[in-house]
Amino acid sequence: QRQLVESGGGLVQPGGSLRLSCAASGSNIVVDAMGWYRQVLGAQRELVAVFSAGGATDYADSVKGRFTISGGNAKNTVYLQMNSLKPEDTAVYYCYLDQLIGRRMWGQGTPVTVSA
Repeated sequence: QRQLVESGGGLVQPGGSLRLSCAASGSNIVVDAMGWYRQVLGAQRELVAVFSAGGATDYADSVKGRFTISGGNAKNTVYLQMNSLKPEDTAVYYCYLDQLIGRRMWGQGTPVTVSA
């Protein structure tokens, strides 16, 4: 069964850091891109960062200079290093994976709370 498993969310004070991880499991997954969205209750899901199979990255303006997305040494793994966190970064963070052929895969979501 193909799935994305996320980890690393939690509670952190403003100015702190967290690192989110996302790993895909299952067979015959050919990755085009992986990345992260976030969603606040009652709002639309927002794209945070993208990591393409070729290594290119892209970020939402709101996180540029603070968040870094990277691919792991393990195949089909992606990380999101979040520094200088702000209360407005509070959301549920969802990992996604775009396959060359097939549907987008989604993780189950991991909550991030930035609060004093």
